[in-house]
Amino acid sequence: MSAQRPPTYPPPHAPGLSAVLERNIQALQARRKREEVEATLQDRIADRVTRFTGSMRFVYLHLILFGGWILINLGWLPIVRPWDPSFVVLAMIASVEAIFLSTFVLISQNRMAAVSDKRADLDLQISLLAEHEVTKLVTLISAIADHLGVETEVDAELDVIRQDVAPDAVLDEIEATQAKDRPE
Repeated sequence: MSAQRPPTYPPPHAPGLSAVLERNIQALQARRKREEVEATLQDRIADRVTRFTGSMRFVYLHLILFGGWILINLGWLPIVRPWDPSFVVLAMIASVEAIFLSTFVLISQNRMAAVSDKRADLDLQISLLAEHEVTKLVTLISAIADHLGVETEVDAELDVIRQDVAPDAVLDEIEATQAKDRPE
C-alpha cells in the first residue's frame, strides 16, 4: 500500500503562525531576494543612493559641508580664505545635486511602483479566486440545503450570490459612476 499525503498541512508545532502563513512568508521573502538579485546595476545604484540620501548621515554630511562653506565664505572662520563670497558656486552645486538626487529618487519610486503594481495584480487575482471559490461553496451548500429541505431567509438572494462576479463589468460600472461624479 502506497503512502498517501494527507489533504491538509499538519498544525504548527508551537503556538503562533500557521504552517500556511510560514510557507507564504518564506515564499515572499525568497521572491523579494530573487528580485533584489535580478535588479539591474542601475536600479541597485539608484536604490543605494536613495537610501543614503534619505539617511541622517547625509543630513550631517551636508550640515558640515554646506555649513562650513557658508561660515568660511562669510569670513567667520579665518582658517581658510573665502573663495565664494556671493555663494554662486554653492548654489550651483546644490542645484546640480538636487537634479541628480531627484532623478535617483524617481528611478527608485518607479521601481517600487512596478513592484506595487505586481502585488496589486496578485491581490486582485487572489480576491477573484476567493470570490469564485465562495460562489462555488454557496452553490454546494445551497444544493445540500435543498436536498435536506432546509429553507432560509436568504433563499431569494441565492440566485444572485451563485453567479461569479465579472470584474470587467464591475470596473466599467465604477468608471461610469466616477464619470458621473466628475465636474465638467
